[in-house]
Amino acid sequence: MTTGTRIALCDRDGGPLSAFHVPPGEARRGGLVVLHAIWGITPHIREFSESLAEHGYEVIAPNLLDSADAPWPELNTEPAILDQRMALGEQAGWGAACVPRVQAAIDALEGPVFVMGFCFGGTTAWLSATRAHGVAAVSCFYGGDIVRYRDETPKVPTILHFGKTDEMIPPADVAAIEAAHPDLPIHQYDAGHAFVAPSGHHADSARLSMLRTLQLFQRSGGSKGEA
Repeated sequence: MTTGTRIALCDRDGGPLSAFHVPPGEARRGGLVVLHAIWGITPHIREFSESLAEHGYEVIAPNLLDSADAPWPELNTEPAILDQRMALGEQAGWGAACVPRVQAAIDALEGPVFVMGFCFGGTTAWLSATRAHGVAAVSCFYGGDIVRYRDETPKVPTILHFGKTDEMIPPADVAAIEAAHPDLPIHQYDAGHAFVAPSGHHADSARLSMLRTLQLFQRSGGSKGEA
């Protein structure tokens, strides 16, 4: 079983940030940047990152919203601080201001490097596909604000995942993204929001979306190398 550790990174402007790093648990397939939801680097994100490392990925989950010395959450969700977390998301332009932090994680990994993200991180993953450098493929899970950036075009193979009954992402928003990118793989599942996370987990949807994600990464250069 792989074990993750807290590491320090700096973006290209010298801004410090913390991140969770997990070495690959078997022959290395590549680097993988995991982008958290609004709650930060939660226990779920850390456990999820370790599970991906078991597939052969060297994983870095950068802290997108908090200061470099801020403690990581001990709970997956804390409704009492939701307004505070949403305010941080608003200040970050719902992901736009976080791309330098994502780039720092990408730069810290040997290629090929893949990106995946959830909710707030799903939108940030989209922006990584359109704005970041050194990325091989991207998978975006229920990124509620992708619609506001739908005029941007991914530079690398990218897939999107949405729940058909997601109360946070109107069907009209998904349709607008489809209209802007008719050739983009956009998968919709019989699930609500956060279907990969504990709060909204839907086993079949989580399993199928992850299968599609790992297949995309493999097709985009994530084959096994030397351990």
